[in-house]
Amino acid sequence: MHESILAYRHRRYLWLALAVVAASIAGYWWHDPQEPPNGGTVFGYTLGTIGAFLIGWLTWFGIRKRRYSSTLGTVQGWLSAHVYLGLTLIVVVLLHSGFQFGWNVHTLAFVIMVLVIASGLFGVYAYMKYPERMSLNRGGAPRSELVDQLEEIDRRSLRVAEQLGPEFHEFVASGVQRTQLGATLWDRIRGRDRSQVLLRSGGATSVVSNKGQEAALDWVAEQQSRAGDAETQAAIGELSALIRNKRRLLKQLGEDLKLQAIVEIWLYAHVPLTAALLAALTVHIVTVFLYW
Repeated sequence: MHESILAYRHRRYLWLALAVVAASIAGYWWHDPQEPPNGGTVFGYTLGTIGAFLIGWLTWFGIRKRRYSSTLGTVQGWLSAHVYLGLTLIVVVLLHSGFQFGWNVHTLAFVIMVLVIASGLFGVYAYMKYPERMSLNRGGAPRSELVDQLEEIDRRSLRVAEQLGPEFHEFVASGVQRTQLGATLWDRIRGRDRSQVLLRSGGATSVVSNKGQEAALDWVAEQQSRAGDAETQAAIGELSALIRNKRRLLKQLGEDLKLQAIVEIWLYAHVPLTAALLAALTVHIVTVFLYW
């Protein structure tokens, strides 16, 4: 987006949100019920209706952004309104309740609403900040290009290893097969590298952790120090350089997966919380009309 969603059309939805907040506060101070302010007064019902409408409209954004043929405004405009009008809910609902809370479903609906808004704010921050960081981390290249480069390094490493003998070929092939980055969502968030490699040393064979390609580089360095001729040393040096390039690419891909996971993970909280809010709101409304 060339224009920030927060600055969309000269911040028109910020001014709209401020107008809603100002009108709500003014109405709260002007209204003089014969009882303590609460959601059961005329003003309380009015703000409650506005709040319920806003929640329903804000929820509709999840459907609107997937309707690419819709002519009801731009997705950027809807998202800008989503952010600012979502924040107004805190004021509207507080004034609707008259700041009266208790251990009941009404307070539960308010708490869930605050959690939805908080998760939404994090989502906005993530979508505004992390895509740029992802692009800088990849050097402007798409992730698929980094994967292609990684595969090319693996192919070249296998060709060099074939020249050095079966032991090296087994070593490189095991490293290729056991490279594992971001296997789970939690691994991607933590940037965890679960790569392994098979090493032969002193007649023994073992599969060891190859995080950051450190084990592979140590083994190659050891083999290079034992090489008896310059040609073998040069070939091992070439293999070492390829592994270092692989380490660099894996680091880029790991960071890319981590940032993408952070961008996406808020949905795992935001969507279920929104569904819970709609359920709590429904119970709140039904309870009010049945028992108040």
